[in-house]
Amino acid sequence: MAKKIIIIVGNSQTGSYSEALGQAYLRGAQSGGHEARLFVLADMKFDPILREGYRRAQPLEPDLAVAREAFLASDHVVFVFPLWLGDMPALLKGFLERLVQPDLLAIQAGHGNTRWKVFKGKSARIIMTMGMPGWFYRWFFGAHALKLLKRNILHGVGIKPVRTAIYGRIEAVGEEKRKQWLREVAALGRAAA
Repeated sequence: MAKKIIIIVGNSQTGSYSEALGQAYLRGAQSGGHEARLFVLADMKFDPILREGYRRAQPLEPDLAVAREAFLASDHVVFVFPLWLGDMPALLKGFLERLVQPDLLAIQAGHGNTRWKVFKGKSARIIMTMGMPGWFYRWFFGAHALKLLKRNILHGVGIKPVRTAIYGRIEAVGEEKRKQWLREVAALGRAAA
């Protein structure tokens, strides 16, 4: 069954390998008959700082409004980003805070009468790159950034299941390995997985 997919590249640098992975997922999804849209945060114009916190709504800039509309319409959400200082890049975290602020304000206004699982029925894929080996990140560091996004953010707002793919030693691998990973990600896109 065809899905509506939004792919979010959370790297603040344009032309990155994260962007190449996002493009590969997009191509795969489209070849699999899915409707997919790619949002490269580095190319978007929006303030990533949630200046009003959860006191007042912060008006969405046009780029953010378009991304939010695509997010709300999607069945499957894909996040592609590098591990920086042990976490997702600040731009991606800011994007998420701005994206969900209207829904969290509605929950707050409902005095707990509104459900937290505002995005129930969506699935997600996290594709993360890093300099260290992926197994070491999982074993030694406990994959805490992955857990933050998966359990605390996505599960918290009702997005399940959330699948993950980690590509480690990104600077050390050769061109053939990077091409192999692009093919793997394209296959994930075809399957909308």
